[in-house]
Amino acid sequence: MKITFLGTGTSHGVPMIGCDCATCRSEDPRDRRLRPSILVETDEGITLLVDAGPDLRAQALAHDIRQLDAIIFTHGHADHILGLDEVRRYNALQRRPMPCYGDAHTIADIRRAFSYIFDAGTPKGGGLPQLETFTICGSFCIGRLEVVPVPIFHGTRAILGLRMGPFAYLTDCNRIPETSWPLLEGLDVLVLDALRERRHLTHFSLDEAVDATRRIAPRQAFFTHMCHDMRHAPTCARLPAGMALAHDGLEVYVESGDRAIR
Repeated sequence: MKITFLGTGTSHGVPMIGCDCATCRSEDPRDRRLRPSILVETDEGITLLVDAGPDLRAQALAHDIRQLDAIIFTHGHADHILGLDEVRRYNALQRRPMPCYGDAHTIADIRRAFSYIFDAGTPKGGGLPQLETFTICGSFCIGRLEVVPVPIFHGTRAILGLRMGPFAYLTDCNRIPETSWPLLEGLDVLVLDALRERRHLTHFSLDEAVDATRRIAPRQAFFTHMCHDMRHAPTCARLPAGMALAHDGLEVYVESGDRAIR
Protein backbone atom coordinates (compact mmCIF):
# COMPACT_ATOMS: atom_id res chain seq x y z
CA MET A 1 0.00 0.00 0.00
CA LYS A 2 1.31 3.40 -0.98
CA ILE A 3 0.42 6.60 0.85
CA THR A 4 1.18 9.97 -0.75
CA PHE A 5 0.92 13.14 1.32
CA LEU A 6 -0.89 15.61 -0.93
CA GLY A 7 -1.00 18.32 1.73
CA THR A 8 0.36 18.66 5.26
CA GLY A 9 -0.61 22.20 6.20
CA THR A 10 -3.33 23.91 8.19
CA SER A 11 -6.51 25.49 6.89
CA HIS A 12 -4.46 28.59 5.94
CA GLY A 13 -1.77 26.62 4.12
CA VAL A 14 1.92 27.54 4.22
CA PRO A 15 3.08 30.10 3.20
CA MET A 16 0.28 32.13 4.72
CA ILE A 17 -1.12 35.11 2.86
CA GLY A 18 0.72 38.29 3.84
CA CYS A 19 3.30 36.61 6.10
CA ASP A 20 7.07 37.17 5.99
CA CYS A 21 8.15 34.71 8.70
CA ALA A 22 11.12 32.40 8.16
CA THR A 23 8.92 29.42 7.27
CA CYS A 24 6.74 31.34 4.83
CA ARG A 25 9.88 32.73 3.13
CA SER A 26 11.74 29.42 3.24
CA GLU A 27 13.29 28.05 0.07
CA ASP A 28 12.99 24.49 1.40
CA PRO A 29 10.12 22.92 -0.60
CA ARG A 30 9.21 20.87 2.47
CA ASP A 31 8.07 24.12 4.12
CA ARG A 32 5.39 24.63 1.48
CA ARG A 33 2.23 22.96 2.79
CA LEU A 34 -1.08 22.65 0.99
CA ARG A 35 -4.27 21.82 2.86
CA PRO A 36 -4.26 18.36 4.49
CA SER A 37 -5.00 15.27 2.42
CA ILE A 38 -3.50 11.89 1.56
CA LEU A 39 -3.84 9.51 -1.38
CA VAL A 40 -3.94 5.78 -0.62
CA GLU A 41 -3.15 3.29 -3.39
CA THR A 42 -3.76 -0.35 -2.55
CA ASP A 43 -1.95 -3.40 -3.88
CA GLU A 44 -5.03 -4.32 -5.93
CA GLY A 45 -5.00 -0.96 -7.74
CA ILE A 46 -7.70 0.88 -5.80
CA THR A 47 -7.06 4.60 -5.26
CA LEU A 48 -8.63 6.36 -2.26
CA LEU A 49 -8.55 10.03 -1.36
CA VAL A 50 -8.76 11.01 2.31
CA ASP A 51 -10.33 14.48 2.49
CA ALA A 52 -10.88 16.82 -0.45
CA GLY A 53 -9.70 20.29 0.47
CA PRO A 54 -9.62 23.47 -1.61
CA ASP A 55 -6.21 22.55 -3.08
CA LEU A 56 -7.46 19.31 -4.66
CA ARG A 57 -7.10 20.49 -8.27
CA ALA A 58 -3.48 21.57 -7.74
CA GLN A 59 -2.72 18.35 -5.85
CA ALA A 60 -4.27 16.16 -8.55
CA LEU A 61 -2.28 17.92 -11.27
CA ALA A 62 0.98 17.83 -9.29
CA HIS A 63 0.66 14.07 -8.70
CA ASP A 64 -1.06 13.16 -11.97
CA ILE A 65 -4.02 11.57 -10.17
CA ARG A 66 -6.19 10.17 -12.96
CA GLN A 67 -8.25 7.71 -10.94
CA LEU A 68 -10.20 8.04 -7.71
CA ASP A 69 -12.30 5.11 -6.56
CA ALA A 70 -13.68 6.77 -3.43
CA ILE A 71 -13.22 9.67 -1.02
CA ILE A 72 -13.21 9.19 2.74
CA PHE A 73 -13.78 12.26 4.90
CA THR A 74 -12.45 12.68 8.42
CA HIS A 75 -14.83 15.59 9.11
CA GLY A 76 -16.68 18.38 7.39
CA HIS A 77 -14.58 21.51 7.90
CA ALA A 78 -13.80 23.72 4.90
CA ASP A 79 -10.17 22.65 4.50
CA HIS A 80 -11.33 19.04 4.20
CA ILE A 81 -14.36 19.26 1.88
CA LEU A 82 -14.22 22.37 -0.31
CA GLY A 83 -12.46 20.61 -3.18
CA LEU A 84 -15.50 18.45 -3.88
CA ASP A 85 -16.38 20.41 -7.01
CA GLU A 86 -13.25 18.92 -8.65
CA VAL A 87 -14.97 15.54 -8.55
CA ARG A 88 -16.75 16.57 -11.75
CA ARG A 89 -13.63 15.74 -13.73
CA TYR A 90 -13.39 12.26 -12.21
CA ASN A 91 -17.08 11.72 -12.94
CA ALA A 92 -16.31 12.40 -16.60
CA LEU A 93 -13.16 10.28 -16.69
CA GLN A 94 -14.70 7.33 -14.86
CA ARG A 95 -18.32 7.72 -16.03
CA ARG A 96 -19.85 7.12 -12.63
CA PRO A 97 -20.72 8.95 -9.41
CA MET A 98 -18.02 9.28 -6.73
CA PRO A 99 -18.57 7.25 -3.54
CA CYS A 100 -18.05 9.53 -0.52
CA TYR A 101 -17.75 8.15 3.01
CA GLY A 102 -18.04 10.04 6.30
CA ASP A 103 -19.75 9.96 9.66
CA ALA A 104 -23.32 11.28 9.92
CA HIS A 105 -22.20 14.77 10.98
CA THR A 106 -19.79 15.04 8.05
CA ILE A 107 -22.28 13.81 5.46
CA ALA A 108 -24.74 16.41 6.79
CA ASP A 109 -22.03 19.09 6.48
CA ILE A 110 -21.39 18.11 2.85
CA ARG A 111 -25.08 18.08 1.99
CA ARG A 112 -25.49 21.52 3.57
CA ALA A 113 -22.38 23.11 2.03
CA PHE A 114 -23.18 21.66 -1.41
CA SER A 115 -26.95 21.69 -1.13
CA TYR A 116 -27.37 22.57 -4.81
CA ILE A 117 -25.83 19.20 -5.76
CA PHE A 118 -28.55 17.33 -3.91
CA ASP A 119 -31.43 19.68 -4.79
CA ALA A 120 -33.83 17.93 -7.15
CA GLY A 121 -34.64 21.32 -8.66
CA THR A 122 -31.07 21.99 -9.81
CA PRO A 123 -30.59 21.22 -13.53
CA LYS A 124 -28.37 18.18 -13.84
CA GLY A 125 -25.39 17.88 -16.14
CA GLY A 126 -21.62 18.16 -16.35
CA GLY A 127 -21.60 21.27 -14.17
CA LEU A 128 -22.51 19.29 -11.06
CA PRO A 129 -20.42 16.76 -9.16
CA GLN A 130 -22.10 13.36 -9.04
CA LEU A 131 -21.75 11.98 -5.52
CA GLU A 132 -22.98 8.91 -3.67
CA THR A 133 -22.77 9.43 0.09
CA PHE A 134 -22.32 6.61 2.58
CA THR A 135 -22.48 7.01 6.35
CA ILE A 136 -19.68 5.32 8.28
CA CYS A 137 -21.15 3.37 11.17
CA GLY A 138 -18.26 0.95 11.74
CA SER A 139 -15.52 -0.86 9.84
CA PHE A 140 -16.10 -1.23 6.11
CA CYS A 141 -14.26 -2.53 3.05
CA ILE A 142 -13.32 -0.90 -0.22
CA GLY A 143 -12.16 -3.75 -2.41
CA ARG A 144 -10.12 -5.99 -0.11
CA LEU A 145 -8.98 -3.07 2.07
CA GLU A 146 -10.63 -2.87 5.47
CA VAL A 147 -11.06 0.68 6.77
CA VAL A 148 -11.45 0.94 10.54
CA PRO A 149 -12.82 4.24 11.87
CA VAL A 150 -10.93 5.51 14.93
CA PRO A 151 -13.05 7.97 16.95
CA ILE A 152 -11.02 11.04 18.01
CA PHE A 153 -11.80 14.59 19.08
CA HIS A 154 -11.19 17.87 17.24
CA GLY A 155 -11.89 20.26 20.08
CA THR A 156 -15.28 19.14 21.37
CA ARG A 157 -16.33 17.65 18.05
CA ALA A 158 -16.10 13.91 17.57
CA ILE A 159 -14.48 13.13 14.20
CA LEU A 160 -12.84 10.11 12.61
CA GLY A 161 -9.29 8.93 12.35
CA LEU A 162 -8.75 6.00 10.01
CA ARG A 163 -6.85 2.74 10.26
CA MET A 164 -5.98 0.69 7.18
CA GLY A 165 -3.98 -2.41 8.07
CA PRO A 166 -0.75 -1.33 9.80
CA PHE A 167 -1.31 2.34 8.86
CA ALA A 168 -3.34 4.98 10.74
CA TYR A 169 -4.17 8.58 9.87
CA LEU A 170 -5.29 10.94 12.65
CA THR A 171 -5.48 14.53 11.51
CA ASP A 172 -7.20 17.46 13.29
CA CYS A 173 -6.91 15.75 16.65
CA ASN A 174 -6.51 17.11 20.17
CA ARG A 175 -7.71 14.08 22.15
CA ILE A 176 -7.85 10.33 21.69
CA PRO A 177 -10.54 8.74 23.88
CA GLU A 178 -9.56 5.71 25.93
CA THR A 179 -11.74 3.41 23.83
CA SER A 180 -9.74 4.31 20.70
CA TRP A 181 -6.23 3.53 21.95
CA PRO A 182 -6.64 -0.25 21.41
CA LEU A 183 -7.52 0.45 17.77
CA LEU A 184 -4.02 1.90 17.31
CA GLU A 185 -1.97 -1.03 18.55
CA GLY A 186 0.62 -2.70 16.35
CA LEU A 187 1.03 0.06 13.78
CA ASP A 188 3.86 0.27 11.29
CA VAL A 189 3.12 3.88 10.35
CA LEU A 190 1.16 6.51 12.28
CA VAL A 191 0.24 9.95 10.95
CA LEU A 192 -0.80 12.35 13.68
CA ASP A 193 -1.83 16.00 14.00
CA ALA A 194 0.87 18.37 15.35
CA LEU A 195 -0.23 21.93 14.70
CA ARG A 196 2.49 23.99 16.36
CA GLU A 197 4.77 24.32 19.37
CA ARG A 198 2.20 26.05 21.60
CA ARG A 199 -0.91 24.35 22.93
CA HIS A 200 -4.14 24.75 20.99
CA LEU A 201 -7.81 24.15 21.79
CA THR A 202 -8.52 21.82 18.86
CA HIS A 203 -5.18 20.34 17.79
CA PHE A 204 -2.26 18.51 19.38
CA SER A 205 0.82 20.62 19.92
CA LEU A 206 4.10 19.06 18.83
CA ASP A 207 4.92 17.93 22.38
CA GLU A 208 1.45 16.41 22.79
CA ALA A 209 1.83 14.59 19.49
CA VAL A 210 5.20 13.21 20.59
CA ASP A 211 3.67 11.99 23.88
CA ALA A 212 0.76 10.32 22.09
CA THR A 213 3.15 8.69 19.62
CA ARG A 214 5.23 7.25 22.45
CA ARG A 215 2.09 5.67 23.91
CA ILE A 216 0.98 4.24 20.54
CA ALA A 217 4.55 3.08 19.75
CA PRO A 218 4.40 2.71 15.96
CA ARG A 219 7.50 1.73 13.99
CA GLN A 220 7.42 5.17 12.34
CA ALA A 221 5.40 8.33 12.95
CA PHE A 222 4.84 11.38 10.78
CA PHE A 223 3.22 14.59 11.94
CA THR A 224 0.85 16.60 9.77
CA HIS A 225 -1.45 19.66 9.75
CA MET A 226 1.46 21.96 10.66
CA CYS A 227 1.17 25.73 10.64
CA HIS A 228 3.99 28.12 9.76
CA ASP A 229 5.40 28.09 13.30
CA MET A 230 7.55 25.04 12.56
CA ARG A 231 10.23 24.84 9.88
CA HIS A 232 10.74 21.34 8.54
CA ALA A 233 14.50 20.73 8.85
CA PRO A 234 15.26 22.20 12.31
CA THR A 235 12.10 20.66 13.79
CA CYS A 236 12.85 17.19 12.44
CA ALA A 237 16.44 17.44 13.70
CA ARG A 238 15.29 17.54 17.31
CA LEU A 239 12.47 15.02 17.17
CA PRO A 240 12.92 11.59 18.78
CA ALA A 241 14.05 8.69 16.61
CA GLY A 242 11.26 7.30 14.48
CA MET A 243 9.36 10.60 14.36
CA ALA A 244 9.40 13.30 11.69
CA LEU A 245 7.28 16.01 10.15
CA ALA A 246 5.59 14.85 6.98
CA HIS A 247 5.85 17.05 3.92
CA ASP A 248 3.88 17.49 0.73
CA GLY A 249 4.87 14.84 -1.78
CA LEU A 250 6.21 12.38 0.80
CA GLU A 251 5.52 8.77 -0.24
CA VAL A 252 5.25 6.00 2.33
CA TYR A 253 4.98 2.33 1.45
CA VAL A 254 3.34 0.05 4.00
CA GLU A 255 3.43 -3.70 3.49
CA SER A 256 2.58 -6.70 5.60
CA GLY A 257 6.21 -7.55 6.20
CA ASP A 258 8.23 -4.35 5.87
CA ARG A 259 8.04 -0.78 4.71
CA ALA A 260 10.07 1.62 2.62
CA ILE A 261 9.98 5.38 2.95
CA ARG A 262 11.33 8.01 0.59
